[in-house]
Amino acid sequence: MSATIGRPTRGPAFAAGVLGFALGGFFDGIMLHQVLQWHHFLSLVPGEALRDIRAQILADGMFHVVVYLIAALGLGLLWGRRHGLAGGSGARLLGAVLLGFGVWQVVDVVVFHWIVGIHRIRVDVPDPLLWDIGWLVVIGVPPLLAGLLLRRRAEPPAGGGYGGAVAAALAAIVVASGPVAALSPAGSTTVLVLFREGLAPEAAFAAAIAAGGRVAWADASGGLLAVDMRDGGSVLELYRRGALLVGSSAITGGCLAWTQRPA
Repeated sequence: MSATIGRPTRGPAFAAGVLGFALGGFFDGIMLHQVLQWHHFLSLVPGEALRDIRAQILADGMFHVVVYLIAALGLGLLWGRRHGLAGGSGARLLGAVLLGFGVWQVVDVVVFHWIVGIHRIRVDVPDPLLWDIGWLVVIGVPPLLAGLLLRRRAEPPAGGGYGGAVAAALAAIVVASGPVAALSPAGSTTVLVLFREGLAPEAAFAAAIAAGGRVAWADASGGLLAVDMRDGGSVLELYRRGALLVGSSAITGGCLAWTQRPA
């Protein structure tokens, strides 16, 4: 009897695991790239070209795009297996989410930090290995253990195990995580401004100043500027003076940087 009850939730549980994996990526991107600002995705990749902040912003943006795709895949899988949620075990589904979240942390540290070596939890400390291990102990191992414990409760109680409610809440959290990941870093007052083609660099600088901003960085063409707006600058004024796109998130910044890559 228990095997019969447990079988319908296998499909939804796999989808929940994929969504948990995506949530792990969103959590890392939001906390480590934006809030704490401990590293960029390609912080430790050698090469002079990658020391350019545009390349780092582009990498962070592309990372978030990939996480969006994983989240979309998970939502699609969950929708396709929605009929298996009726009376399914909410604990089993939640366990799958936690397992996926923990697996992301392990994959990130083991693959990207230790094998590939493109970044670490913190790149500005004398012993980054301690921070990697500490992150796994605090953020990676607990959800793995909790997920395994919940997954053992495969049989829902009489009357159903709230699988549908857990799935709906999970979908809402994932959908909400996307916009949060697109927010600018905490405390950031700098926007990236892409000006229309043909606008002279001096005109772009003048436009940024007239809008109440201060130019913090410019690319070689003068068409892409990082403008500090902390003194109450006007984004609308930037658009009025020739800006095509103004953005402050890693995703928008990545797209802006991509438009300026040489053909």
